[in-house]
Parts: sequence; C-alpha cells; structure tokens
Amino acid sequence: MRAMGLDVGTKTVGVAISDALGWTAQGIETIKIDEENGEFGLERVAELVKEYKVTEFVVGFPKNMNNTVGPRGEASIAYKEKLEAQFALPVTLWDERLTTMAAERLLIEADVRRKDRKKVIDKMAAVMILQGYLDRKSF
Repeated sequence: MRAMGLDVGTKTVGVAISDALGWTAQGIETIKIDEENGEFGLERVAELVKEYKVTEFVVGFPKNMNNTVGPRGEASIAYKEKLEAQFALPVTLWDERLTTMAAERLLIEADVRRKDRKKVIDKMAAVMILQGYLDRKSF
C-alpha cells in the first residue's frame, strides 16, 4: 500500500509518497499547475502513480478556522473529484489547517533561506498532510 499526499495550491501541487508499509511520508516534488487554464498536473500525477504503485490519495483540505469551506477548500474538493474520475482510486480529504504555516516554520528553524523555502514549501506541506493521515490510520 502506497499513499500519495497532495497539497493543492493555485500554482503548484506538492507531492509526497508513503513508504511501502505506510509508515512514513517522503516529499517527492512540486508540480506546476495553472488552474485558470485547466492545467492540473494530472499527467505528472499519473506518471508518479504508476512509478510508485500508488493505491490511494490524500488531498489537503484547507478549511477555515471556523470549520467552514472557502474557495481553496472548494478547489481541493474539485481536485479530489478529478483524481477519482481519472484514477478510480480512493481519495481522502485531510484537514490541513495551518500545515503550510507549520512547514514554513520548520524550514525557518532549519535556517533555510527564503528563496529556497519557496521551492520546497508545498512539498513539505504535502509530507505533513500525508504523515498526519498515516499516523492517524495506524491507531
């Protein structure tokens, strides 16, 4: 069983993959997307699904702090539906409130320069989303 974690943004999708046992998440890459032009990076996701033999997806679901769903949450729901239609694999929406901020904080503490943080922040957020899901699933 391998799960793919996705942090869906407006311009990029951070990607993480679990190990074969489903214990740990590793950041793989950041895929550039263009929502306005209908480019969602699904071709690259398909390549990664095949390469890593992915059996399920975990998509970050950015709810508002008052538990309502805003525009970014709706975009995650739409991305989930696209994944389900194309891959016929289970897709879980995972509450990702504050994961990008937490990822940035970790990178700052690790003394990563701002320019370099921008390159890896979405991948790091995907790792945090997937690891949270894997930890919860192991209980």
